[in-house]
Formats: sequence, C-alpha cells, structure tokens
Amino acid sequence: MTQNSINPATGVCFEEYASLNEGQIRAALADATAAFESWRELSFTARAKPLLRAAELLEQDADRYGRLMAEEMGKPVGEGRAEAGKSAWVCRYYADNGARFLAPEPVETEAARSLVTFRPLGPVLAIMPWNFPFWQVFRAAAPALMAGNTMLLKHAANVPGCSLEIERIFTAAGLPEAVFQSLLVGSDRVADLIGDPAIRGVTLTGSTPAGRAVASSAGRHLKPCVLELGGSDPYVVLGDADVAAAAEVCVTSRLINTGQSCIAAKRFIVVDNVREEFEAEVVRRMAAITWGDPSEPGSDIGPLARTDLRDSLHDQVARSVAAGARCLLGGTNPGGPGAFYPPTVLTDVQPGNPAYEEELFGPVAAILPVADDEAAIETANDSSFGLGAAVFTSDPVRGERIATDRLEAGCCFVNDFVRSDPRLPFGGIKDSGFGRELSQFGIREFVNVKTVVVAA
Repeated sequence: MTQNSINPATGVCFEEYASLNEGQIRAALADATAAFESWRELSFTARAKPLLRAAELLEQDADRYGRLMAEEMGKPVGEGRAEAGKSAWVCRYYADNGARFLAPEPVETEAARSLVTFRPLGPVLAIMPWNFPFWQVFRAAAPALMAGNTMLLKHAANVPGCSLEIERIFTAAGLPEAVFQSLLVGSDRVADLIGDPAIRGVTLTGSTPAGRAVASSAGRHLKPCVLELGGSDPYVVLGDADVAAAAEVCVTSRLINTGQSCIAAKRFIVVDNVREEFEAEVVRRMAAITWGDPSEPGSDIGPLARTDLRDSLHDQVARSVAAGARCLLGGTNPGGPGAFYPPTVLTDVQPGNPAYEEELFGPVAAILPVADDEAAIETANDSSFGLGAAVFTSDPVRGERIATDRLEAGCCFVNDFVRSDPRLPFGGIKDSGFGRELSQFGIREFVNVKTVVVAA
C-alpha cells in the first residue's frame, strides 16, 4: 500500500510513500507511550524549547513549505508561506503561555489546602485534513505537546509529504524521539487506533460524517475527543451595511484557500434593499480573480485538491441551478488537466436548494435574498451547521449584540471575516462539532483536571 502525492494542477503523481504495516503501527504506539513517561515529567520551560525552535524553522523555510503545499494540495504559494508563519505563531503562543494556562488553581475549602491541577493524559491521536495541511496540525499539536502529551498524526492521504515534513520539523527542533510521530495509514485504520489502549484522546478536523464516525468510536472506548467539522458559514448583510466593504470581505473570505475552508463564507444572506448592489459588487470582484497554477505568483486561487472534489462541487452547482438558483458567473466544469473550478456566483438560493442546505467546498458564492434584517438572522440560523458567522452593519454596537445573542455559531465576527487566532477559542456547535481548539480552552481539552485536597 502507498500514499501518493498528486499535483492537483496537473494530475501528475510526483511522489509515492509506503504506508505503515501492522508491526510498524504497533511499534509507533508503544514508542508514543514510552516517550510520554519522560516527556510529561519535563518542566514547561523544557517543553517550550522545541516549540520555539520549530517556530524558527517554520519561518526560515516558509517558502519551501509553501511550495510543498502547492504541489500536494493546490494552495497558492503565498498562502502556504502565510500558513507556515501562522503555524510558527501558535508554537510560540503556547510556548509562552502554556505554563500560565495550566498553573494549579487554589480553591478555598475547609481543608488545609485545596487546588485544581492539570496533568497530561498520554498519547493523542490527531486526524487531520488536507486543506490546511500545516496549520491544522500545529494548532492541535502545540497545545497538546506543551501540556505534556505525545501525539500521533494520521494526516489526509493526499498530503503525505506535508505529514512527514512536520515530523521532520519537530525532530530538527529537538523534540525527543516519538513525542510526535507521523503515521502513514489509511482511514480504515482509524477505528482500531482509537480503540487501542495506548491512545488517550482524539482530535479530528474533517467532515461531519467523519466526525460522527470518530465520535462513535471514541464514545465506545470512553476517549475524550475534539471535533472541528464542516461549516456553511452565513455572512449576513443587513440593510444598513456598507455594501462595497461587505462585498470585499465576503469575496475575500469565500476564496481563501480556493474556497476550501470550513470557515470560509458560504451563504451570503442579503436584505432586499441592498441585494442588487451587493450582487453586482460580488460578481465584479469574483470575475476579476485569476485562477491558475498555484506555484505561479499571478494566481489568486489554484485548483481544488482533487478532481473528484471538483466534480462533486460542480454537481452541487448544477443541482442548485436545476432547483431554481440563477448562475450569475461561472458554473462550468472546465475538465482536465488539473482540478480547476472557476469562481462562481449563484443567487435566488432558497430553502431546499443544495446551495442552501449543503456545504460548498470551493470558489462558489451562494446569495440568499431575504426581506428584512430579522429574516436575515433567522435564515442564518436555519442550518445544521454552526461553526462561524459574520454580520455586516453600520452600527457595530447592534452588530455585536446580534453576534453575541442571535447568531448560532462558535465564532461570530462583525464587519470582518471569520478566522482562527491562537488567542481565541475556536470550534463549533450543532453538526460543526464540539470541543474547542486554541487559547486557554484548547490546551485544557486533553488534560486531567485533577482535584487535590490536603487535610492537614
């Protein structure tokens, strides 16, 4: 069995990697368990050193990592360089703040001393996707490692080079052997890995069906898990919004990573009195986008990660148009070579339409017209997903109130696009998963919150 690196811009396989056999998997689990016993005893200062060095390496070689991402999954090189830099940021953030986040907390009781402590659990299995092949891994690994856990990475099968490169970065940074390991295994091995006694926790970023399968396995074996799943983020453009500014933010968000982001703008919910202007602005901006080889500096967006994903996206667009949506731009499948799909704008998207109900993972904007501001909020919440949301209004105080009290999502932004930040908790509700990554909340997901009471 092999895992292949296929350039989605050309369809050419440029590298093959051997998958691990059963003996190698067993050895990796045993090594992770053994490494945990010594890693957990190190001070926070000692654990921070390889994270800080990993940050330096990520920044020093960001261009090479950006090109690797472009070759394996089609991300424009500039975005890949930025992703390496953001990965460095999260390493530094937890190196600098991990000790404070996990410091014992005294509690006043009748005992001589009572406190809450935070101790690591053991090996954590990270099941990661291809769309942000460095950032998704580092944002899970940095807090887990800083807390004293070890980690085994099961990365997406189409980015094996990125998976192994991340392990090499940690090794070069001085992380002890087997504290972080990349496992080149298929998805068919995930359930067995979760069930293995060596694994003490599971974190997944992926689709909602994958989340249901992982949660089922984790629940069966009583393993804690964090699930960051799909999203169909609503961007609500109220009747008093600055339409040109809102359109610029919406298009920027929709096209990040060629639209292949769980928190990209997916549904543009627009009040009727600004709809015509908004549609024109979005079409103008989407039409100006240059799509092509992600390794070329002139390409704003690249191909989708695989041709099957391109074809599935086009099927969603075709079904949406058949169900009554109007296509204002794009909407054609260019075929091969490569997995390219043009920037596309759909409007008149109504309930029951695939573009209303499903997550569109690619450069397709769906405009949902509504009569007024209240209908816009109701439509935003009319979704099985709840990862991110944004609201655009000339009244930021009102926008904050809507974001805080009305929108059903884990991350809500006012007059800006949704993004992850190491300083803020990140995660969703409903079919977008549960648990939180990043900030103080993220580092406490895979620790034993232990009560200690001393009578005298």
